[in-house]
Amino acid sequence: MRRLLTTIPLTLFICTMAMAQIFHTDSYSSIPPKREVRAVWMTTIGGLDWPKTYAHTPRTIVKQKQELTALLDQLKKANINTILLQTRIRGTVIYPSAYEPWDGCVSGNPGMSPGYDPLAFAIEECHKRGMEIHAWVVTIPVGRPTGTGYKALKKKHPELLMKVGDEMFMRPEKAATATYIANICREIAKNYDIDGIHLDYIRYPENLKLNISRQQARANISNIVKSIHDAVKAEKPWLKMSCSPIGKRNDLNRYRSRGWNAEEKGCQDVEKWMKEGWMDQIYPMMYFRGDNFFPFAADWKERSHGKTVSAGLGIYFMSPREANWPIDDITREMNVCRQMGIGTAMFRNKFFTDNTKGIFDFTANEMYSYPALVPEMTWYEHKAPEAPTDLRISKGNGVDHISWNRQPADGDNIYYNVYGSDVAPVDITDSRNIIAMRVKNMGVTVPESNVFRHYAVTAMDRYGKESAALQSDCDLSAEEGLQHAMLIRNDGNRLALPSKPSTLDAQYVIFETATGVVLTTKAYNKEISVKDIPDGMYIVRSLSKKGKTHRICWAFIKRLTLE
Repeated sequence: MRRLLTTIPLTLFICTMAMAQIFHTDSYSSIPPKREVRAVWMTTIGGLDWPKTYAHTPRTIVKQKQELTALLDQLKKANINTILLQTRIRGTVIYPSAYEPWDGCVSGNPGMSPGYDPLAFAIEECHKRGMEIHAWVVTIPVGRPTGTGYKALKKKHPELLMKVGDEMFMRPEKAATATYIANICREIAKNYDIDGIHLDYIRYPENLKLNISRQQARANISNIVKSIHDAVKAEKPWLKMSCSPIGKRNDLNRYRSRGWNAEEKGCQDVEKWMKEGWMDQIYPMMYFRGDNFFPFAADWKERSHGKTVSAGLGIYFMSPREANWPIDDITREMNVCRQMGIGTAMFRNKFFTDNTKGIFDFTANEMYSYPALVPEMTWYEHKAPEAPTDLRISKGNGVDHISWNRQPADGDNIYYNVYGSDVAPVDITDSRNIIAMRVKNMGVTVPESNVFRHYAVTAMDRYGKESAALQSDCDLSAEEGLQHAMLIRNDGNRLALPSKPSTLDAQYVIFETATGVVLTTKAYNKEISVKDIPDGMYIVRSLSKKGKTHRICWAFIKRLTLE
């Protein structure tokens, strides 16, 4: 009965989202979320996404590095905040490892160093841009029998290997397999300032004829997941554990997985992994459309046990060489995912940065037009960091230099987020006010602007928990702050107000026409319904208990209609 009751609202929800697209309305919130996973998979196997140049001389090392920084600069323009970088490929890696040889994608010669550490360089460059970077680890496959990875592993652990078709795989049923892969992930966690470990192909090969029960097969894979989790968290408990399961968890009451699902085909008990806390995030490979996407995305969210879900989008299907999907298939999925509270990850990076069917332009200019922090790991209970101190603003030469001091107790695992607004105090819940995020230094410089007249800084730990804000105008009264209000965006249905200052006793807001006629009064909430207000330009004022009013903002309400 429970499944039937949840299916009906889901169907109505999907229909609502589809109608929003048909009528060309702004289907996402009037204010983009402050926290949202916006990821890309960056494939290194064969240099598919990066690198294009082999590094074996000082000149080619520089060129290979420049290729990566150019990609990251482009991704920064689209406000991408998470890079899933393929780090273990097929029993080979892109960093100096005590366990496995170099992959040939970096030097052009399998087993040979490129002359620098690509993983360390990628981490440094991502962090410079306020991005998280997760080490994408391909777990069970180890390549062809002629490959470097298989040959090296066979010398040490031949008992852990099996052949399925033309490929070689590790045996999930062997306890030593779990230990071996966990040691590789522990090595990465210990030696690098990585933000997460992302497990790929953490399942049985689809062409393998199992001689054990599906239940036992799921237990074998779960043992590997737990072993990796325990090894990684023992090194750095804040590192995010994630995986990319098959895109459909299992059959639903009204929608079938057509034999390709995580639980039965891949023997992946992903819901258990989230429930037990072995996974902080999942990125299901949802390279589908329509009824093969939306109900299954909602199912993942429903079974997430509070963990972060980000749908993997098959943007490569838009390529004329693939399925030639229209861009609307992807943009609709992005919009609906946002409504569900689900992030997204693009597979793969080249199709995104190549702007296939205009996907980069849509993302940068519309969907992700403002920055966003990654979601907080709220399932870890701990105290928030203290706010920074001594915020200083200096102006000159066309820039504002913002600096602050760290708390004495702050360690190396504290970042800082900087916000700016024309309104004081600065509303740090509004994503449009984010200027810089995950800053390690004690200052940033921004171009001088009439928009950012006031600033705020917060401290944030590696779990994503944020401190209270240190404001640049702490002594500014609520009334003075609200006088600087500006035009507030809305979607014709909802209008999001700036946070109400603690010194303001207003319980209501007034919508007033430009000529001074009061149209309506509503309760002062963060988001206000404006469905009942006709199209037009309005002044929004606060109304105090004593009847005093102050202008909060202007609101221009305009709904699109069909001709």
